[in-house]
Amino acid sequence: MNRMKQQMKNIKWLSFLILISLLACSEKQETIRERMDFDYDWKFTLGDNPAYQEVDFDDADWRTLNLPHDWSIEGEFSEDNLAGVAGGALPTGIGWYRKSFQVAAADSTKMIYIDFDGVYRNSEVWINGKYLGKRPYGYSSFRYNLTPFLNFGEAENVLAVKVDNSLQPNSRWYTGSGIYRNVWLVKTGKTHVDHWGMYVTTPEVLAEKATVQVQISLLTATAEQKTVKLKTKIIDPNGVEIATEKTSIKVPASDDTVTQQFQVENPKLWSIDVPELYTVQTAVFVDGKLTENYETNFGIRTFHFDPEKGFFLNGEHLKIHGVNQHHDLGALGAAVNTRAIERQLEILKGMGCNAIRTAHNPPAPEFLDLCDKMGFLVMDEAFDQWAKKKNTYDYNINWEKWHQADLADMVLRDRNHPSVFMWSIGNEIREQFDSSGTTIAKELIELVKSFDDNRPVTCGLTEQDPEKNYIYQSHALDVLSFNYKHLEYLDFPKNYPGEAMLASENMSALSTRGHYDMPSDEDRLWPPAYNEEFDGNSDYTVSAYDHVYAYWGSTHEDTWRVVSENDFIAGMFIWSGFDFIGEPVPYEWPARSSYYGIIDLCGFPKDVYYLYKSLWTNDTVLHVFPHWNWGLGQEIDVWAYYNNADQVELFLNGKSLGKKSKENDKYHVMWRVRYEPGTLKAVSYKNGKEVKENVIHTAGEPSKIELTADRKEISADGKDLSFITVKILDKDGNLVPDADNLVHFDVSGAGFNAGVDNGYQASMESFKADHRKAFNGMCLLIVQSDGNPGEINVKATSKGLEEQTITLKAE
Repeated sequence: MNRMKQQMKNIKWLSFLILISLLACSEKQETIRERMDFDYDWKFTLGDNPAYQEVDFDDADWRTLNLPHDWSIEGEFSEDNLAGVAGGALPTGIGWYRKSFQVAAADSTKMIYIDFDGVYRNSEVWINGKYLGKRPYGYSSFRYNLTPFLNFGEAENVLAVKVDNSLQPNSRWYTGSGIYRNVWLVKTGKTHVDHWGMYVTTPEVLAEKATVQVQISLLTATAEQKTVKLKTKIIDPNGVEIATEKTSIKVPASDDTVTQQFQVENPKLWSIDVPELYTVQTAVFVDGKLTENYETNFGIRTFHFDPEKGFFLNGEHLKIHGVNQHHDLGALGAAVNTRAIERQLEILKGMGCNAIRTAHNPPAPEFLDLCDKMGFLVMDEAFDQWAKKKNTYDYNINWEKWHQADLADMVLRDRNHPSVFMWSIGNEIREQFDSSGTTIAKELIELVKSFDDNRPVTCGLTEQDPEKNYIYQSHALDVLSFNYKHLEYLDFPKNYPGEAMLASENMSALSTRGHYDMPSDEDRLWPPAYNEEFDGNSDYTVSAYDHVYAYWGSTHEDTWRVVSENDFIAGMFIWSGFDFIGEPVPYEWPARSSYYGIIDLCGFPKDVYYLYKSLWTNDTVLHVFPHWNWGLGQEIDVWAYYNNADQVELFLNGKSLGKKSKENDKYHVMWRVRYEPGTLKAVSYKNGKEVKENVIHTAGEPSKIELTADRKEISADGKDLSFITVKILDKDGNLVPDADNLVHFDVSGAGFNAGVDNGYQASMESFKADHRKAFNGMCLLIVQSDGNPGEINVKATSKGLEEQTITLKAE
């Protein structure tokens, strides 16, 4: 009997524990905030009609599409397009988007917002025929409150968005057109955290502990005063709750802001090598009822600039190995895609890049999320113009009314990202040459610091004379950033005593992937003047050897030498990481994409990529170029970038051409070789022992196609991508370096052709075609999930070549 009683007690106790566990799980999983992906099933048309905003307008014959969307990238290149070659020679104009949707009756007690991450340009928004507002700047994220205008239950709601990118030119590079960033529908309680209303800082960071301060701004839709309780948790990088704080306040009040502090023991520091991320989670209760869940990621780290020694992250010296990045994604245009951004960052990480300057505008939120996770520092930049124009219809026409809101929204949105280590208020601003620069710089810096006083503020400057630089004369910049004229950097300590310095834009060393004009054959390497005329070839190619084409530019080797050998220079940002659409030099048809990148528009590295890989990484590098298909007896400059070795030996058809070591202030070695077909082999040595070998064969005639997917398995989410490199090979598997075969693509199954490219800066072929000519032996196909699981079959064919197929899986 006693035994049975004990068993019954055990069962009751076990039942009680299960109940408590279930209740705990229920509390943990209870949520009220919903952030819904609002990108699907929009209607779109080009053109303009005031009736498009009306609820009962019949849009049945409009195109149905998913966002993000860039209509310019879908167009044809033309010399007559108003954006000009600086804008990519693609069409712009006016477009409209409409979306019909329902909101459940149960949501009538909630607040409902629409969040736009970015619309280029001059967006205007209506809900159910009610005008919500206008946002001119194409790079700002913004929100509208839909709640007062919604129909709840079975009735339809109609959202209409007008996008006007017709006034041209309005940029110095390709912008894209449309709702090109993501859109979100946000539902939450009547009392909730304001838009970007959580601000996380780490006022004290020590090895044994860190203080985390969380400032929460609340918004309430009722005038009746209520008691609000906040429960905030800190979650460590392993998902473990490590600290909790509870606070009660009365709202509404004169200041509906709550500040909470936490102690984190033995903090895991965010760094470029180990980017540890913590999470803050806040639950808001009114009269005991949950009305909000809000969370954000953050990192614990310290950094500072030293005027003499440069930059320090977490107390350790770090040279900034940076690049400038425009926002377009090659054949995808401006339409944001997380995987496409991730791929770019992976390629940059592979060469040792550790920092990005967002040239010259606020980036997509997904970009900063990835930089947080992958370990990149970010200089977050606001503007390319202030009140003075660079183009007729650029930001100068919006400056007076909008610059404060646009700058404030950038800082509020991005201030919790550990990757963001600097704010930049502008690039090559015209006001740096007169006294208006002093006044505006002070205003902007004061505004930035009112929202975030934990990061330095800078501005990309061209004028290095302190007597002539009015932005500098504001004495408000925390760090001075200069563009180009690298030899003048050496005078910085004398001209700007006690100031910290960073090189924000460097080189402009033009190049075309896989094209080679011999440096030894040229009469000069430095043009005496720049006259807006092309200094390349008649087919608009430029040699891939590292040398100078523009009067303001410099070679990669010369600039890195100055930056690396002077500790007071915290680091540099190369112009640019990737080629981008627009801003070609020359500004001359048919050139329509830039030549500045270390990596071409497809994501294929140019030769100079391996220079940086040899300098910025510990990976063993031996990169030899050019290819080995030339005219018999032609004199060829053979270069080799290498590291982790003392010298390199070159062999032609088994015969040694001698060993060479880096000298004469060069980061490469070079042989002048008379061409004969066969095999070129390079071998690097360390202490007399072989380290690495690189072999190049003379290629025969094109024989077959090779398809290589960066990932054969992708998510079936309708957005994920596989980038397929297409190579033209000879019968022995060698890349044919001058192959220009036209390749046709057939994509079937659970995916579609999202874009094609070949990296040639003057190609007139559409990015959205089902075919592409190879350029210097290569081209690219981008395959996107259609939202369904299953196989994706890709077939590539070309006249006279063996066809090739590859199968991907979406799941």
